[in-house]
Amino acid sequence: MRRWLITAGILTVLAVAGIVTFVTIGQWLVVQDPLVHADVIVILSGHLPDRALEAAQMYRAGYAEQVWISQPISPTAELKTMNIYFLGEDFYNEKVLLARGVPADVIEILEHPSANTEEEVREISETMRRNNFHSVIVVTSKAHTRRVRTIWHKLVGSDPRAIVRFAEDDPYDGAHWWHHTQDALDIVREILGLLNAWGGFPLRPSRS
Repeated sequence: MRRWLITAGILTVLAVAGIVTFVTIGQWLVVQDPLVHADVIVILSGHLPDRALEAAQMYRAGYAEQVWISQPISPTAELKTMNIYFLGEDFYNEKVLLARGVPADVIEILEHPSANTEEEVREISETMRRNNFHSVIVVTSKAHTRRVRTIWHKLVGSDPRAIVRFAEDDPYDGAHWWHHTQDALDIVREILGLLNAWGGFPLRPSRS
């Protein structure tokens, strides 16, 4: 009888822990650093146009003198062989910045396309070091913030310093993520990404 009670107690604790994790994990993924002046603002690829709009607002508020745009892997070369001209996400992010009053001469599209966040962080930090920059405001989406911070700390450390911020207009609802397909997909992707980062990045992006 005592063994059964102990087993039941353990199962109850595990069930409660599982429920709490399920309910709170969406909010746990969202982190944000205090907004201070930095050498540059960088827009990570994805969620067009929210991230670019947020970056433009930060630039106009005086938080940095330059805005960089991460360039994602795209099918541009393959489509060009069929005389199909693809204007990538970075092109439209630049157009959003210009439309929101960011001068063309302070905008730069990062040179090397990135397949995932790990590659974006490496490209950003290497470009910063070439420019002798020591701080960056990284603009991403709410659910993506914890993974960005984790990857930056693992790959770069504290110099250059990353100030991770999310787009305020991002519709992600971490408190009720199970109500929306897109939020649920974000949860799965971010948890898998965090596990990959914590494990030392054993999974690599496919480029085929």
